[in-house]
Amino acid sequence: MIHLYKKLFFGLLFLILAFFTYKYFTGDKESSTEYNSNLIQEQIKSVGKLVVTEGHYSQVLTFKDKDSYFGGLVSFDKKVIVVVNSDATVMYDLRQMKYEIDEKNKTIRIVSIPKEEIKISPDIQYYDIQQSKFNALTGADLNNITKKVKIDLTKKIEKSTLKSNAKNRLISELSKILLVTHSVGWKVEYKGNEIHSEKEFQL
Repeated sequence: MIHLYKKLFFGLLFLILAFFTYKYFTGDKESSTEYNSNLIQEQIKSVGKLVVTEGHYSQVLTFKDKDSYFGGLVSFDKKVIVVVNSDATVMYDLRQMKYEIDEKNKTIRIVSIPKEEIKISPDIQYYDIQQSKFNALTGADLNNITKKVKIDLTKKIEKSTLKSNAKNRLISELSKILLVTHSVGWKVEYKGNEIHSEKEFQL
């Protein structure tokens, strides 16, 4: 009889130990995965700000216009010197970045990164205005000057390092996500490829 009780006791003890061992290796793993997932999401939110690169441009333009009558015998001219000081901003709104969290495979998949936004804020000053009552400077003229200024500035930005600097800033922000995911044993994928370093981000 005592032998039977011993068997029951050790059998029950074995079941209890087996239960707690199972909970240790399963419950803790799920808790750890959930914690890491939340940690990564918080890191993504922290870099979900505007990545901004700013540039300053100055230029001087001369606007001329002539109204001619009677085959050019009579003309009315207008002329203005335009001085432009402009701030240009290139930004990525990482709040619009789309991503997926695969807890099972411990993977962050970056689905899409928003395209850069270019904002131009020109401060335009007009000097040496020469005009006639019959050919005065109008609001339409000022709008055309503003359009021309923005077109010229856009071309300058395309030729400058402003966009590439903004791209480098973006990669620097994304590398923070890469760092935290690797630190907890997760991986990052972008465009179907696993990313091991920030140099591998092909944007």
